[in-house]
Amino acid sequence: MFPFSAVVGHDDLRLALLLNAVHPGIGGVLVRGEKGTAKSTIVRALAALLPELQVSQNCRFGCLPGSTGCPDAPHDGSEQRPARLVELPVGATEDRLVGSLDLEKALTEGVRAFQPGLLAAAHRGVLYVDEVNLLHDHLVDLLLDAAAMGRAHVEREGVSISHPSQFLLVGTMNPEEGELRPQLLDRFGLTVAVKAARDVGIRTEVIRRRLAYEADPVTFAATWADEDAKLKEQITDARRKLPRVSLSDSELRRIAAVCAAFEVDGMRADLVVARAATAHAAWRGAESVEETDVEVAVRLALPHRRRRDPFDEPGIEEQQLEDAMRQAAEHAEEDQGPDDDGPGGGELPEPQEGPAGNGNAPNDRPAPEPAPAFKARLLEVPGVGEGAPGKRSRARARTGRVVRSSKVDGNGLHLVDTLTNAAPHQQARGRSGPGLVLTGNDLRKAVREGKESNLVLFVVDASGSMAARQRMSAVSGAVISLLRDAYQRRDKVGVVTFRGNQAEVALPPTTSVDAAATRLKKMRTGGRTPLADGLLKAHRVLEIERLRDPQKRPLVVLLTDGRATSSGLGGDPTKDALKAAGLLEQIAVVVVDCEQGHVRLGLAQKIAEAMQGACVRLDQLSADHLAGVVRAA
Repeated sequence: MFPFSAVVGHDDLRLALLLNAVHPGIGGVLVRGEKGTAKSTIVRALAALLPELQVSQNCRFGCLPGSTGCPDAPHDGSEQRPARLVELPVGATEDRLVGSLDLEKALTEGVRAFQPGLLAAAHRGVLYVDEVNLLHDHLVDLLLDAAAMGRAHVEREGVSISHPSQFLLVGTMNPEEGELRPQLLDRFGLTVAVKAARDVGIRTEVIRRRLAYEADPVTFAATWADEDAKLKEQITDARRKLPRVSLSDSELRRIAAVCAAFEVDGMRADLVVARAATAHAAWRGAESVEETDVEVAVRLALPHRRRRDPFDEPGIEEQQLEDAMRQAAEHAEEDQGPDDDGPGGGELPEPQEGPAGNGNAPNDRPAPEPAPAFKARLLEVPGVGEGAPGKRSRARARTGRVVRSSKVDGNGLHLVDTLTNAAPHQQARGRSGPGLVLTGNDLRKAVREGKESNLVLFVVDASGSMAARQRMSAVSGAVISLLRDAYQRRDKVGVVTFRGNQAEVALPPTTSVDAAATRLKKMRTGGRTPLADGLLKAHRVLEIERLRDPQKRPLVVLLTDGRATSSGLGGDPTKDALKAAGLLEQIAVVVVDCEQGHVRLGLAQKIAEAMQGACVRLDQLSADHLAGVVRAA
């Protein structure tokens, strides 16, 4: 394993992990960063620095000697063992996470016994989730329950058990691959953004150390053993000092004032900052928390909590932090208590606003003001899909709740029905002892049903004219609303625009709301209307996505008046558009008719008929109506 001390740079990440090692109550670390920045390497190296644990002998859950509430209690004797770093793979099953019935004992001895899962193995250790933003939602729900309660409850397959599960949660993610669910994001105590150094000297040293490690891992680890030993000893000392570190009322007021200034939701942020500041004071050997400890804690604990919207940039501006700390210093010096000014002991500081700027890119014409975003209603693709993980449409799934058993279809063994089918035949099969006599005809598979995510692709006429600007305004509000919804439902959303002589992918299909917001701001308008090329571009995007993920069912929303003034293909614009529309006839499509005026040609309706899709008018593009039409498609 690569030594923790040998990692070059990433000081904030190293400090965040060490503070959690000192005070596990902080709540873990979320590491956001681009690929190839040693995120996983640093986290895995942390396990070697954690002090050894005193555990009960023969306890499968690693409980403290004499502890209660453990299924293996009462305990006899104790022993020491290293703290564990347990990895939760993105593709893990529910059984592997929470545990399940011990199949071997059930089938051979005929008894019910619990086989612990990863939540049990991680008790009093570290639970590490790489690519945590891609974790299936049913696993996220189980993880949230355990993290909130400190216990895992298992009610499945005839097993009813509750066991302690207190762990340091560490997750790594690449924001380009999608954002994290808000509920899970808030569970991480600290967050750190990492990126590769641009300094040539630092990059050279990174390469040098990595090559040396690969050439001779044992010798390389021995070279850094003393440094790691010093860090381990410092963690142990800081843990001993932690209960004696004092947190004065003035510093508590400072913490409360900073959190109020950033308008964070709830009180978890205040508690995390207080714990992190106390851990930092213990780490540096101080007897009391000071302003510098609070500032360090704020930098690590608030960046992911100040986001009021998925489109807000994570992080804290330096000027924002300085202003908040200055205001907090004034509150920390105040002597009045809660009785002087009612609950809270004084007025709250002014909220800190994020950086200004609209991020406009050079366009042929000024970008239209987007329509107000609305709360998107659930858009479901009808039928049952093939289980691409998400929270939108029904799907057959490899994971999820078991709805029935089957002899043919399914994933995994349906144990209860297998045993039920085998039980009546035991006497005829000559069973004489414990266990069951099974045949292939007894086996039943578990049929599971979950939720899938979908791809919603907007195809938008971005040609010039005031009407087009109105269309762009309407679709911007709709896309932003759907992106917010997709942020929670794990969907992909894309935008294809057509203008001038060609179409372009303004927003490649993505689940990253940060990338989506950036691309939408750069959308260009003006020029002629190459409708055929826009439909062909949409078809190509869908084909590429089908190859990437054949299970993700698409939904196309086309905004156009049906007029084609430029083909982009060299033929008749209208005929080419109808031919291109025929390529999408197997896809769920909604055409929004943007034609205006008293005389209507009905060209959008013909495009919709060519694609066998529904058609509505632009003035019907309300939140309720659009949601209903898309759901009906």
